[in-house]
Amino acid sequence: MSALQALDAGELKELLDLGSATAYEASGLPCALPPVFRPAWAGARCVGTALPVAAAPGDNLPLHWALEAAVPGEVLVVDAGGSEHGYWGEVLAASALARGVVGLVIDGGVRDTDRLRELGFPAFSTSVSILGTGKSWPGRVGSPVQLRGHRVARGDLVVADADGIAVLPAAEIRRVRDAALARAAKEDQYMARLRDGALTLDLYGFRELGQPEDHR
Repeated sequence: MSALQALDAGELKELLDLGSATAYEASGLPCALPPVFRPAWAGARCVGTALPVAAAPGDNLPLHWALEAAVPGEVLVVDAGGSEHGYWGEVLAASALARGVVGLVIDGGVRDTDRLRELGFPAFSTSVSILGTGKSWPGRVGSPVQLRGHRVARGDLVVADADGIAVLPAAEIRRVRDAALARAAKEDQYMARLRDGALTLDLYGFRELGQPEDHR
């Protein structure tokens, strides 16, 4: 079952509003991509089903093929081996939006970041680069990829924002959404108590972990 089958549009937005950090923490899974993946523009965020893509260094032909294969609500998740080339820019973003693609996560570079922001297309990459790309290898579209040691399969859920990117296995999506809601409700209660002057040492039971040394 994919994310789009497990959750409706309102539930997906709810999970996005809770944020990648809450989704990651509530999951209890090693599902966070490394912090080297960063938004191409401030405020970028997206939630959707992963469409994995494998590309060769400096070759973006697979991304063009991926737009034909994509269905509305998907996020392209591209293993480009960390190559610092501009795989994605304004042209592909405009095409992606017309196809209903909701975002891009790429272990590689993007360009035209101001135009991506103006278009409102969320892109997350490991670099920003104006270096050009060739079109020699059609790559792989739809098969699982490895992003910095993290396996991503089609149908997994991508939650990406300024804090980071969580990729949730398709089978865990409903459980994680429910756990994230419960965690957020509990944190709301904690925040109310913190505003009233309570200490995190007491709320989270940190006192029993040991006290700092006092060298005065």
